[in-house]
Amino acid sequence: MSSSAVEAEAPDLVCQLDNVQGMVDALSAVRWKRHQDALLELSEHGIVLIVEDTGCLQAKVYLQRELFVRYEYNAEGRPRFGVSLGLFVDCLNTFSAPGHSNRIEIQYPGPDMQLLVKSGDSLDACIYAEIRTRIPETISWDYNFEPAGSTPLTFTVKSAALKEAIDDLEWPGSSIQIILQPDPPCVTFKGEGHGDLQIDFMYYANTDLLIAFHCDRQVSYRYKYKFLRAITSNLPSSVIKDNRGSKLSIGRGGMLKAQHLVSVSRSSTSHPLVDSSGHQQPSRIAYIEFFVKPEVDEDTVNNS
Repeated sequence: MSSSAVEAEAPDLVCQLDNVQGMVDALSAVRWKRHQDALLELSEHGIVLIVEDTGCLQAKVYLQRELFVRYEYNAEGRPRFGVSLGLFVDCLNTFSAPGHSNRIEIQYPGPDMQLLVKSGDSLDACIYAEIRTRIPETISWDYNFEPAGSTPLTFTVKSAALKEAIDDLEWPGSSIQIILQPDPPCVTFKGEGHGDLQIDFMYYANTDLLIAFHCDRQVSYRYKYKFLRAITSNLPSSVIKDNRGSKLSIGRGGMLKAQHLVSVSRSSTSHPLVDSSGHQQPSRIAYIEFFVKPEVDEDTVNNS
């Protein structure tokens, strides 16, 4: 076989990760139901996994190339393919074992367009898996998040407190109202239905919970509870334990964006490097984004 033929058969991507558990945690954060299809997009910058639900909820996991100890990208353009998210996460879990470095190698495509995964930290044994891929039925659509005005409407709250608040709001009903007001600076989660429940995060009263707050006018939008719950329902225990901050933003038309940071630090690094604000170095972090569309509420007037 000629060298040109060998080069032509080079896979689009070969990458190695030395802590598969970090990848499992990041992907599990967007696994809000048993059966989910995911779209994977490959590029020279890294891997993006996208999941959606009924055109009202979208989540993205950004795995930057800096997370990988090896990242060889040979494709032209940005290949996209579909996989079962549950199958992918369960497969990766088989490579994760306490006390081991959990190094894995991922390759795409295989001979039959599979996603290939194999262990790479043992000379005596090797675990090998093939995950069937599919052509996406529809191209993932961009939620096109835009600021609602000259001043961003954002707040950052401790992840554990956010999860607890959203869990508590399961009791009232299926619709949750989020209210931001500048004076006094406050974020309110309000549920009405089987009962009424209101949870207030006062900015100046408890900056240990509400870390940051930017709002120049009162806004109010309603969101379906099942979509709001997906934002925090499967946050990794490491995020809750470390109690990092989750940033939420309200954009034009009431689009809600939630951002989490999930550590993918090497298992051999017991004390990851952190900056002055307490955040780990960007190369050790997987970025998770959720986008939730609001319910249409004709009784609520909002500035678009």
